[in-house]
Amino acid sequence: MTGLSMLPIGLTLALAASSSAFAQTRHNTDAPIDFAAQQIELQDRANRVLLSGNVRITQAEMTLTAARMTVSYTGQVVDGSPQVSRLDAAGGVTVSRPEQTARSQYAVYDLNRRVITMVGAVTLRQGANNISGGRLSIDLDTGRATIDGSGVRGGATPGQPGAQSSGGRVTGRFSVPKRSGQ
Repeated sequence: MTGLSMLPIGLTLALAASSSAFAQTRHNTDAPIDFAAQQIELQDRANRVLLSGNVRITQAEMTLTAARMTVSYTGQVVDGSPQVSRLDAAGGVTVSRPEQTARSQYAVYDLNRRVITMVGAVTLRQGANNISGGRLSIDLDTGRATIDGSGVRGGATPGQPGAQSSGGRVTGRFSVPKRSGQ
């Protein structure tokens, strides 16, 4: 095969390898959720709690921070506590897991589906690798992170944290191993 005919095969292998760079191990979604905020407002009749001011949620090894958050829960009480079903975060949202950090304007953590969806100026970073797009979905059971260009507007510089692509495209940069002695 010629070098040019090998290009599609090489690109396919490179993309397959790079997508696994953003895979994580399974998250313990059954772990309790701890929170801290400057202010809390309990809206019991609406089955929700409003947290505001440097909100920090921790579950096992994952941390979610935002300016404000709405915690929705069911009316069902188990072991003396209502069951949290959903977290809606807004304002400088960051989700940190071991070796991986994602940032956006908004995020929804659906505890029943065990999925976090982030939208608005999304960036995903793992080591020197980073990707920017419009929407990120993190499946906490499988560790799979999927990013697309939905809702993305503006100019882009690939690989720049916070950069957005034009035309609804995902942009990014993958690091490559350094060669020694060359």
